[in-house]
Amino acid sequence: MEKERYLKLSKDELRALQLKSLEILLYFKSFCEEHNLTFYFCGGCCIGALRHKGFIPWDDDIDVFMPRKDYEKLFEIWDKFADTKKYSCNRTTESKFIGNVMTTIVDNDTKVIRPWQKGKDGTKGVMIDVLPLDGCAPKGIKRKMQMIWSMIYTLYCSRMVPVNHGKMMSLICKVLLGIVPGNKLKNKIWKFAEKQMSKYPIENSEYITELCAGPHYMKNEYPKSIFEKAVYKEFEGYEMPLPVGYDEYLKIAFGDYMQLPPKEKQFPHHDIIYMDLN
Repeated sequence: MEKERYLKLSKDELRALQLKSLEILLYFKSFCEEHNLTFYFCGGCCIGALRHKGFIPWDDDIDVFMPRKDYEKLFEIWDKFADTKKYSCNRTTESKFIGNVMTTIVDNDTKVIRPWQKGKDGTKGVMIDVLPLDGCAPKGIKRKMQMIWSMIYTLYCSRMVPVNHGKMMSLICKVLLGIVPGNKLKNKIWKFAEKQMSKYPIENSEYITELCAGPHYMKNEYPKSIFEKAVYKEFEGYEMPLPVGYDEYLKIAFGDYMQLPPKEKQFPHHDIIYMDLN
């Protein structure tokens, strides 16, 4: 899609999108509490809770972390116990190509289409992103290999050439996708890569990392103490879980997170080509 064909949300439309995302979050939170699943706010929601006691005014989505064991259990039990008429748990599998490298919880009664979703499987609506946390491989060659496997996983799971990491990276990825014939083999590659990158249990690791959020974030190594437990902070009038070491996490990931970005960067960062919240 041409850039000028992306929707430009009004202030009221953005707020309506935020509130619909909040509805999904509240259901997700109650589901996790019922089934003893751990999650934490991350990224913009974590900053928003601390800086604004709610959404960052120009933010347009919700992201949460889940430790790998809880992340896998979530997908395993969702269809058995969740209100699947209202909410879907979307994730790329061997039989369903979502085009995303993480799990999403989607409101089935809405329709929101982003450019990367065109022609893909899965429910397309307002969603929250669920990102797995993994144990960090020991420093050295094992850690380098973990990041390489993560990039291979991302490439073959999304089947998209990255556009913001330089021409050389785009060329290499285009070649790697092109030399692997058929989706069946691509599925085998990303499944194997996922096993390799996530084979370090958090309980046996000194550090924790995020491997499904792009090359910049997979380099981050968080002390395990940051995620030992949750603390609750106000977010849009509700108490939501942040990692106990939220300050250290946010400084590693974002630097001076309490400082507002320049005015020219205060806009939604996810392109939308169609939206119907009703």
